[in-house]
Amino acid sequence: MTRHSLGRVGTLVVTVLIVACGAASAAEVDPLDWPQWRGPEGNGISRETGLVTEWDPAAEGTSGNVLWRSDELGGFCTPIVMNGKLYTIVRADAGTKKDCEKVVCVDASTGKKIWERRNNIFLTDVPAERIGWASCVGDPAAKKVYAIGANGYLQCLDSETGDQKWHVSLNEEYGLLTTYGGRLTTPVLFEDLVIVGGVIVGWGDAARPTHRLLAFNQDDGRLVWINGTKPLPEDTTYSVPAIAMLDGQAALVFGSGDGGVHAWQPRTGKPIWNFDFSLRGLNISPIVVDGKVYMSQAEENFNNAASMGGILCIDGKGQGNITGTNEIWRAAGMVGKSSPLLLDGRMYAFDDGGKIYILDAATGKPVSKKSNKLVGTIVRASPLYADGKIYACTTSAWHVLEPTKDGVKFIERMRLPADDEVIGSPIASHGKIYLPTTSRLYCLGTPDAQTGSTEAPAPAQETPAGKDDAVAQVQLVPAEVLIKPGDNLKFAIKLFNERGQYLRDATEAEFTVAGPGQISSDGTFASASDAAHKAAIVTAKVNGATDTARVRMVPELPWRFDFANNEVPVTWVGARYRNIIRPVDKNPVMVKVTTIPKGTRSQAIMGQNDLHDYTIQSDVQGVTTGGKMPDIGLIAQRYTMDLMGDHQEIQIRSWTSQLDRFSKTVPFKWEGNTWYTMKFRAEAAGDKAILKGKVWKRGEQEPEAWTIEAVDEAPNLVGAPGFFGNAQVAEIYYDNVSVTPNEK
Repeated sequence: MTRHSLGRVGTLVVTVLIVACGAASAAEVDPLDWPQWRGPEGNGISRETGLVTEWDPAAEGTSGNVLWRSDELGGFCTPIVMNGKLYTIVRADAGTKKDCEKVVCVDASTGKKIWERRNNIFLTDVPAERIGWASCVGDPAAKKVYAIGANGYLQCLDSETGDQKWHVSLNEEYGLLTTYGGRLTTPVLFEDLVIVGGVIVGWGDAARPTHRLLAFNQDDGRLVWINGTKPLPEDTTYSVPAIAMLDGQAALVFGSGDGGVHAWQPRTGKPIWNFDFSLRGLNISPIVVDGKVYMSQAEENFNNAASMGGILCIDGKGQGNITGTNEIWRAAGMVGKSSPLLLDGRMYAFDDGGKIYILDAATGKPVSKKSNKLVGTIVRASPLYADGKIYACTTSAWHVLEPTKDGVKFIERMRLPADDEVIGSPIASHGKIYLPTTSRLYCLGTPDAQTGSTEAPAPAQETPAGKDDAVAQVQLVPAEVLIKPGDNLKFAIKLFNERGQYLRDATEAEFTVAGPGQISSDGTFASASDAAHKAAIVTAKVNGATDTARVRMVPELPWRFDFANNEVPVTWVGARYRNIIRPVDKNPVMVKVTTIPKGTRSQAIMGQNDLHDYTIQSDVQGVTTGGKMPDIGLIAQRYTMDLMGDHQEIQIRSWTSQLDRFSKTVPFKWEGNTWYTMKFRAEAAGDKAILKGKVWKRGEQEPEAWTIEAVDEAPNLVGAPGFFGNAQVAEIYYDNVSVTPNEK
């Protein structure tokens, strides 16, 4: 189901520079800033000159071409630089009870900290070693920074002060999966949108896992459009979309978890074309030059599963599935992590083992037969081109290469200290190179450097809308929303042409509503006062074009569910598809089944994520299968209380893979094929969270004492209720669910 974006009036001259800076014009942006992970042009190219090539990792101060370094800023992601400041996301207070992540802003010239913003990590399997996977993206003119955290916590921050302007908990609100692999996609800015992606398990008819992109309004965080590729992808992905011009049309080009290369309209989310490339997810970011899309991967090929990897050039014109028509050339290569460079008609790509591919961009043929290889055995960083040189890193070594007529010449090769593992990519800004490693961040340069820059090439232009003013697409904003029964909601109505160009706002439309509620012709939706835990689909029609928006209606506490209507509540995120209603002892209950691929260990969220000080209770039963028992959990205020079957324990935790941060575990013997009642209470108490849980056999008197109690000194103060279940070995039954405010 396609969702559409909030457009802007007028002709757009699109370059990746403008993309990186949101709605800012090129005149408002310093061309030497590096406001997104692959730079001002979105392709890893810097126009700066006079940069250092040699440096000493052991140097102190300004010696050895190291202007400053910071152990605090070591991490996985690529930093950004704008308006004299550097921004990155790193782990904070590692190994302590306050272990978390933080967005940090420092002076780009000195490394002196200006501000930091910390966020807890919750309800995720992401390991501590992968905190800060996705990079920040900045809007220098609007002075905003957008960051997505390990558990899908997306926030818009004031770049000068670090104050939070808005946030979205993608996990709780939309069902973003944050797995043990830790993969997250760096956000992309386009006009007034911030676009993020990942594998999403939504609600209602969108509950099947799908690689989806979501576009939010940069000013207020409203969801503008959401769309997905094929359901049930094999992988999550971290391919950062590229904004490009394809046949004069603005396009968002990206690699998907379904193994395809896709091009969508960035303002509307409408698909333009797709190309089937791999059987698994694509992780590198595409490069688009002169309408040609360059992509690579290191997994099984779509058209030949027996072969692995490939480097691809696609003609970016066309519509629909262009797999059989638009392939220009394909070359062998296992390039699956490091995104390539396109320089002077050549493609430079570094495979996962450090081999260098130098291909003619027009034909895909190797430039020379000489085999070049980087020092080290693993490449994850993407290369930087600046000052006529290629800066490339393996996880363990630094390289500077110079393109030559028949290949490349090594200017510098240096092994890094053992604790300096390079995952993020080197960047260049204002005469300095910044190199992130897992242990520290280096700022490389000299105090008296004679630096400069050359002019960037003229940007590609979008074909003006001109006389193409026919309304072909309608957009309702917000595309999805959670409100309370009886609330009113005013939709914005935007109109676009076939090419996804904004035409104008509409003051009214022909509306229909499927579900409880009514809507007026000006887009004001009035939900029914009795529409508790229900949903509505709003459809708008203008000049024959239509769009839909989805509305969930969830009331204030208390809530009670007994599944007597034989339905998993439509408003629960991530619940349908993975859970079904089935009679057990002639009584309908919710069953978490064992047969859902990659979904047997998962969670579901029930409502608003600003709730606090409440108790969730449910009757539960774990089926015994082959002597194995499942794990059954309740979620409250971003904590999980887990009744662990094979371990015969109860555990309260927040960050699943980092129990040393906060957890409490007690022994508890319980039986399979037996009904129990679980009760989990969360309370925000000043600068602490107090968690209490009970379990007893259903039908017996509730015990006065709590079975488990815990206090978190670094608390989650709000969060939605929900369920956790690990049904990999045996099914789980739920019945008689309630969520109630805590008794005072």
